Amino acid sequence: MISVVIPVFNRVEFVQEAVRSVLRQRNVPEEFEIIVVDDGSTENVREAVGRFSPEVRYTRQEHRGVSAARNRGIRESKGQWIAFLDSDDLWLPGKLAAQMNYFSDHPDMLLSQTEEIWIRNGSRINPRKYHKKPEGHCFAPLLDRCLVSPSSVVIHRRIFELVGCFDESLPACEDYDLWLRIGCRFPFGLIDSPLVIKRGGHPDQLSSSIPALDKYRIHAILKLLRSEPLDAARKTEALRVLQKKSKIYIEGCRKRGKTGEAEAMENLLRGSLG
Repeated sequence: MISVVIPVFNRVEFVQEAVRSVLRQRNVPEEFEIIVVDDGSTENVREAVGRFSPEVRYTRQEHRGVSAARNRGIRESKGQWIAFLDSDDLWLPGKLAAQMNYFSDHPDMLLSQTEEIWIRNGSRINPRKYHKKPEGHCFAPLLDRCLVSPSSVVIHRRIFELVGCFDESLPACEDYDLWLRIGCRFPFGLIDSPLVIKRGGHPDQLSSSIPALDKYRIHAILKLLRSEPLDAARKTEALRVLQKKSKIYIEGCRKRGKTGEAEAMENLLRGSLG
């Protein structure tokens, strides 16, 4: 079975469209379930999702953030394979079939993602070359920037058992953190077709509502260096990127007059790295 986890906080109209895009999947060789995790919405998500019953299972938690919502979905899921769909994104009809066929052709792979169509404020935009999605063992490019979208992946449950789930202590960059923990151990499969519509530009998006995202990427790299079995080459690469991101973040804090934040980061780095 494939378990599709859709975390949502409000966004009633968006989540209905997201659910419909899953129900429209064609030729999927496996049975799939849909779990909508309501992260303490103030809007009536239960009623909006209830019209899709019994195809959709609804569960609700106190407002704890997207990582906690995804992790709740993982815990309640029944499938060997787990897919995520953000409530404002959409799948094209062949998405799940393409990925499950990929796994049939590549039985050693435990994760794959697809290419995407990017929509921002209603208009299509083209990704830059440096946004090119990685394939195979790709730890180094994953360090530089987040190149994997939760809405595009299908992941075998075994990966979460080995590397853990989303870090609920991170208010942002929780996906970057997870891809690093996976990328230092496993290769990434890629379906070279745009099968996800990724919609951006909303005022409630984490990337637009939380400043200085590199702060949380730095925390993710420090945690990786402390807790993951990195070989010498991967450790050297992680330290290189950590140094680059830390320098940019600290200099930016000082330019904006946030000397306390700059000093706090310098102290964290000294305490973590010696």
